[in-house]
Amino acid sequence: MNDFKQTIKAVMPEIAWAALKRARVRWTNSRFQSYQVNHTYYGFPLDVTITNPLSQSWYDHDWPRMPELDQLSAHKLRPGARVFDLGAHQCVVALMLSRIVGPTGHVLAVEACREDAEAGRRNQELNGADNLEILHAAVAAQTGPITFTLDAHVDTPSQKSAKVTVDGYSIDDLASRYGAPDVLFIDVEGYECQALKGAERTLRQKPDCFVEVHVGVGLENFGASVEDVLGFFPREEFDWYGCLPDGLQFAPLTSESTCLRQHFYLIAIAR
Repeated sequence: MNDFKQTIKAVMPEIAWAALKRARVRWTNSRFQSYQVNHTYYGFPLDVTITNPLSQSWYDHDWPRMPELDQLSAHKLRPGARVFDLGAHQCVVALMLSRIVGPTGHVLAVEACREDAEAGRRNQELNGADNLEILHAAVAAQTGPITFTLDAHVDTPSQKSAKVTVDGYSIDDLASRYGAPDVLFIDVEGYECQALKGAERTLRQKPDCFVEVHVGVGLENFGASVEDVLGFFPREEFDWYGCLPDGLQFAPLTSESTCLRQHFYLIAIAR
């Protein structure tokens, strides 16, 4: 079946394949009956709307403590902090961040997929998160329109998929508009280097940073490497910590750490 699909994709005009994929995604999501759940995420009871099979698999269960939030909370992720959650999906993590920073803090959640941003707004309303602001947009090296595939991955020349164009913003321009962040939380499906390229001024102000580094699952699609990601956080200015996605805690990183050769989580703590 997969070989047949690839053959059809190869011979079908791109516009027709894009339309077919768009229709399939809409059909799948339209048949899904949304529902509301209440679970405990990182110790916080939250009401969450489940809108499609992906959000069901991610959010319809309790979440244990998250080592990335534990690590960040030992530093600048604290009451009153300003946080940018970039690649926020349906804002469940953003809601956890909003609980941590409290009413005197602020969380900006940026999400490129319109449907996910709308679901995030419903989750915000369900939980009365007045300190959370949601922006339907993408993060990029520079401000301007950016093209995404239908599943909210940045478009590359090799992809033949349904595409949408959304507003893109650099982190520096977001900081000018919303205030400089104390914490950057970045999960942008391999586009992390491009996002960090737009954060030159912001990084000089030494925020603590979490970056999901998509080694082998997206990072290389944009001509980037682990060394490129680490280069945004000079060792004389930041301490590095790493953890695999299924890991229980972060450990200090060196340039020889084995986790650098696979999909991993990076935390850079400003000195």
